[in-house]
Parts: sequence; C-alpha cells; structure tokens
Amino acid sequence: MDDLATVVLDEQDRHHLVRVLRLRPGETIVASDGAGSWRLCALSGDGALEPTSEEVTEPAPIGAAAVWLPALKGDRAEWAIAKLTELGVDEIGLLRCERASVRLDGATTERVLARWRRVVREAACQSRRTRLPAVLGPLDVETAVGGGAIRCDLEGEAHVEGPCSLLVGPEGGWSEAERGPPAASLGLCDGVLRTETAAVVAGVAVTAWRRGSPHGARAEAQ
Repeated sequence: MDDLATVVLDEQDRHHLVRVLRLRPGETIVASDGAGSWRLCALSGDGALEPTSEEVTEPAPIGAAAVWLPALKGDRAEWAIAKLTELGVDEIGLLRCERASVRLDGATTERVLARWRRVVREAACQSRRTRLPAVLGPLDVETAVGGGAIRCDLEGEAHVEGPCSLLVGPEGGWSEAERGPPAASLGLCDGVLRTETAAVVAGVAVTAWRRGSPHGARAEAQ
C-alpha cells in the first residue's frame, strides 16, 4: 500500500486476509508501503486495518544486488522471481537473449513484466519484506555488460566484491555476439543448471556478500 498514514486494503488483500488466511478481528498485521516503511495494524471486524504502532522506516541497503534473466516458458521464471525476492535481491531484470525460448515483442514484454511484478509482491508479503525489489527491463546483454554486469555461465571465474548485477542466460547458452572475455563471466557449477536454478544461485551470491558471509566475498566455479 502506498500510504501508511491511513491504511486501506484493496479488495484482493482483504479477501486474502479474511477468506484465505481466515484471520480474526483483533489479530495483528504488518502493513508496508513496499519502500522500506511499515507499521503494525489490527484487523477490524469489517476487514479493515487499524494502525496500532508508529510508522517505522528501515534504511535502504548499500548498493543494489541485481539478477537479470530471460523470460521462460511455463511458470519456471516466476518460481525464480519468487525465490530471488525471498533472498533479498534489490533488482530483478528481464534480459533479452538471442537464444531465449520466449521471444519478446511489445505485448509479450508487458505481460511478462506485469506477471513478474505480481509475483514479486506476493513473495514479498510471504517473506515479510518491507522493500519490494524493482522489476526492470527488458535489456539486451551488450547493454547490461556495458553497465558493469557480469555474465553467469560455466566458463571462467570472477570475484564478487560488492553488490552487482549478474546476468543469467538461456539454457541454449550465450550466442557468440553475447559472449564476452572470460574475465566478464562467472562460473556457477561443474554441471549445466536450468536457467531458473542458475538465477537463484546468482541471487545467493550477491546477497550473501551484503550480509557479510565469508562465502559471499568470492564466488567462483566449483
């Protein structure tokens, strides 16, 4: 919700709280604006929320941890988007790849982005994130790499020395035009990962560094 001064539920959220979760009047709910602010509220008898605490604003993380991936057939990309949201990734981007299984024309792109944003919101609610990751794109590989992003594949290795953007390609691999020098790629494992699995592994790498994990200071082929 956009305004925490007056907490108003839309019909979909009210249905989820009352009909799906079967919460009762008086139970406590955490309401968030998706931008880092939240406050405690009590569910009223008519399904509305009544604030019971002051508004709290959490500081934004330093640097943006981002993962970009192509659209996938079925719900495989949506599964990855949900997990990336749970992990705490700040930005999730739609990557345009030559060998992607889903071709992005104007209408398809809008549908994919809308679906990803819906999944992000639902996953953020489930994982109690107060700051929604931004859903960006589409962007081609050359432009993303030019902005400092690192390709994820099975060749070479790279240091992850801070929050960064990691690009996950399609299972058909990068095209020759998209493939850069070894120094610009990050190996994830010895085998061949599904795109959605590689996206989650990439998310672990960039968020572990920010949490101060010793495993996040260096990510390389194993």
